[in-house]
Amino acid sequence: MLLLRPSLKKGISVMPATLRLVLVLVLVLLVGAALPLRAAAQETTPGAETAWRLLDYIAVDYPGAVSDGRVISEAEYAEMREFSTSVRARIAALPAHEAQPRLLAASSVLISAVEARETPVTVAQQARSLADALLAAYPTPLAPQTIPDLPRGAALYAEQCAVCHGATGRGDGPASAGLEPPAIAFTDRDRARERSLFGLYQVIGQGLDGTAMASFAHLSAEDRWALAFYVGGFAYAGEAPRAGERAWRADPKLRAAVPDLEALTQVTPAALAARLGEPRANEVVAYLRSHPEALAVGSTDGLDLARHKLAESLAAYRAGDARKAEELALSAYLDGFEPVEPLLRARDGKLMARIEAAMGELRANLNRRAPADAVAGQVAALSGLFDEAGRALAPSQASALSTFLGAFTILLREGLEALLIVIAMIAFLRKAERQDVLPYVHGGWIAALVAGGATWAAATWLIAISGASRELTEGVGSLVSAIVLLSVGVWMHGKAQAGAWQAYIRDKLSAALSKRSAWFLFLLAFIVVYREVFETILFYAALWSQGTQGALLGGAALAIVCLALIAWGLLIFSKRLPISQFFAYSALLIAALAVILAGKGVAGLQEAGVMDVHPLAALPRVEILGLFPTWEGLVAQVIALTAVVVGFWWADRKSRAEADI
Repeated sequence: MLLLRPSLKKGISVMPATLRLVLVLVLVLLVGAALPLRAAAQETTPGAETAWRLLDYIAVDYPGAVSDGRVISEAEYAEMREFSTSVRARIAALPAHEAQPRLLAASSVLISAVEARETPVTVAQQARSLADALLAAYPTPLAPQTIPDLPRGAALYAEQCAVCHGATGRGDGPASAGLEPPAIAFTDRDRARERSLFGLYQVIGQGLDGTAMASFAHLSAEDRWALAFYVGGFAYAGEAPRAGERAWRADPKLRAAVPDLEALTQVTPAALAARLGEPRANEVVAYLRSHPEALAVGSTDGLDLARHKLAESLAAYRAGDARKAEELALSAYLDGFEPVEPLLRARDGKLMARIEAAMGELRANLNRRAPADAVAGQVAALSGLFDEAGRALAPSQASALSTFLGAFTILLREGLEALLIVIAMIAFLRKAERQDVLPYVHGGWIAALVAGGATWAAATWLIAISGASRELTEGVGSLVSAIVLLSVGVWMHGKAQAGAWQAYIRDKLSAALSKRSAWFLFLLAFIVVYREVFETILFYAALWSQGTQGALLGGAALAIVCLALIAWGLLIFSKRLPISQFFAYSALLIAALAVILAGKGVAGLQEAGVMDVHPLAALPRVEILGLFPTWEGLVAQVIALTAVVVGFWWADRKSRAEADI
C-alpha cells in the first residue's frame, strides 16, 4: 500500500487534473518497478539467511562431532556433512552476484574440511568467514532497532522454550526426553563461545531442519531479539555481569571492541576473546548481553534507555515487585535522562524541568504504592515528553548561537553563586586587615578549579561517573555549604551590631583567625567552587559533543569576563562600605545562599535516590532560588530560614548583652 503524508496529499489535491494524473502514473510505475525487486529480495533473503544459519550451526556443533581427527558422534558428523553440502547448494541457488563464485569456492573448501575431519578450530574459522562473506554479499538486518526488552525475553522463554530447554537453560526441560538431537543446553560455555546473538536470533526465527527446534517466525522481530539476548546470557551468569560492568566503566577502550548493538549481535565470545583475552571477553559479553542499554550513547539513545527502563519498571510494578520498580525508575532518570539533561537544559529548559518533575512524581507514586493504571499513565505521559525532548535534541536543532548562549548562561549562573561566597570571604578578610589569610581562600578556589579539570579528565578517559554519584556529590556539597554558610551568616550578623570595630578587629579577630580557621576558609572556598565546577563540567561536556566548540568557547569566555567584572564591582563596593554595613549586607547574602543551597542539596539527594520524593504541586519550580516542588525541599528551606531568623535573633541579643557590659 502506498502511503502519502497528509501534506503531500493536500498538495496533490490542489494540482491541475492533468498534472495529478501524470504524477499518479509515475508513482504507479515506480511501485510496479519496486515490487519485483521486493519479491526477489523476499525470495533470496530466506536462502541466504538459511545458509548463514547452517554455517553458524556447523561452527558451534562441529566440536561435538569430531575431535582429534576422529568421529566421536556418528549422528552429529552425518549432520555436519549434510549441512555443509546444503550450504553450497543454497548458495548456488541464490541470485547472481559478483561474490557468488568466491562463496561457492569457500563452501567447497568447507565441505572438504568436514570430510577430512579437520580440527574444530579450522572448521569454525572457515564457517564464520564464509558466513561473514555471505552476509556482505546478501545483506540482512543484523541488529535490533531498539534496545532488547529482557524481561519480555524472560517471559517468552518461560512460555515457549523452557519446556524443552529447561527453566535455567540446561537442556533438561520436561519435553526434552527422547529428543534427537537433544535440546541445546544454553549454559554450555564451549558451545556458547562460538554462537553470536545474531545466530540465536536466526535460529529462533527459522527453526533448525532435522531437529525438534521449530520456527518462531510468528513472533515479532523485537520479541525474537529479546529472546536471543535472554538466552545468550545463560552461559554468563553469576558474578560475570558485575565484573563486566566494572571493566566496561573503567576501560573506555572496550567500547572500540563493541561499539554498538550491531557489533554486539555479530561478535562471538570466541572472536572477542581473541582480541581481549578469555576472562575479559567473558565479562564483557556477560555484562552487555544482560545490559544492552549500556551501548546506548548519545542524546536520543539516552532517551530510549529511559523509555526502556520505565517499561521494565512498569512491568516489575505490575508483577508486584515494587522495590525493583523503584530501582528501575531511578535508573531511568540517572542512567537514561540525566546524561542528556545538560544539553536539554540548554536547548529547552522548561521541557527539562517538566520531565524532571514528572519522573520525580513517578518515583513518588511507586513509593506510595499507587494503582498500576496510574503508574502506567505516568509512564505513557513521560514517553510523550521524551518524544518532545528527542525533537529538541535533534542535530538539526543545534546551532552556534544556541551553543554560545547555553555556554554563557550556564557558566554565568553556576559561577555567580560560588563567586558571591568567595568575594564575601575576600572582602571580609580585607576589612579585617588579614591579608595573610587571603592565600588560603585563593588556594581553595584555585584547587577547586584544578580538581574540576582532573574530574573532567578522569570522567573522560579513566572512569564513568554514574548519575547517582553526580547527584550525590552535588547534594552533599550543597548541604555542607548551606550548614557552613548558615553559621557564618549568623556570626557576621552579630558582628554587624557590635560597636568599636577597630578595637574588635585588633583584639579579637586576629586570635579568632587562627591557622585552623584559615584552613577552614580554604575548605569552604574549595567546596562551594568545586560544586559549581562539577555541575558546569556536565553541561559543557554535553555541549562540546554537538560539534560547535568554537561557539562554546566564545560563550564561556564572555561569561568569564562578566564574572570578572562582577567580582571587581563587588570588591570595589565592599571596600567603600562602612564595616558595620558590610557585615550586615554580607550576613543577609550568605544567609540567603544558605537557604538556597539547602533546597538544592535536598533535590540532589532526591535525584540520587537517597531521599524519598513527595511532590507539592502548588509549589513553583525556581532553581535559582533552590525552590523545588517537593515537601522535602520546602521543609529543608523552612528549617534553614528558621535557623537564620533564630540565629540572627540570638546574635542580636548577644551583641546587646556585650554592649551593656
